Amino acid sequence: MNSVYITFDDGPIPEVTPWVLDTLSRFKAKATFFCIGDNVQKHPLIYNRLLKEGHATGNHTFNHLNGWKTSTEDYSINCEKFEEILNLVQDDKSSINTLFRPPYGKITSKQASILQKKGYSICMWDVLSADFDASISEEKCLQNVLKNIEPGSIIVFHDSLKAEKRLKYVLPKVLDYIYTNGLNSNKISLNSEI
Repeated sequence: MNSVYITFDDGPIPEVTPWVLDTLSRFKAKATFFCIGDNVQKHPLIYNRLLKEGHATGNHTFNHLNGWKTSTEDYSINCEKFEEILNLVQDDKSSINTLFRPPYGKITSKQASILQKKGYSICMWDVLSADFDASISEEKCLQNVLKNIEPGSIIVFHDSLKAEKRLKYVLPKVLDYIYTNGLNSNKISLNSEI
């Protein structure tokens, strides 16, 4: 298995996500975008572009909730609100969204159980770029990925304003590394061998 899985959290937003899509296209790479429902509601054209260009999307709650600080009921309602927005804005109704990533990686076992019963596959990561951390340099962010990437890795980036500077430095270099090392960047699907 020569695939790695590049993922993006927190978008879509017009300031960053279109650049990410253009960059992925240059490298013929596919990715998975864990979207915030509020951003999907505000930027439906960008969300639909993700799908049209062959990327996968997943639920990242409607309001980027921390599961450890949110009641199970409120967490579940927030995830359902995400689904309702998709039903309103998604052009391709045949594209089924069954991936879920908890914001901050924080979810209780009860919340996870409810989402799994609804058919979601919870997707975490093994390589954290830390592009969201303003205290680290662009080069440190790059090394966070390059020192840990291997076939089967799930790498998390953020298509957000907070991460933009580091992301724009790191993503092309990581995609070049993947390409020159004979790896493929694939989107995550239910039949991905992760």
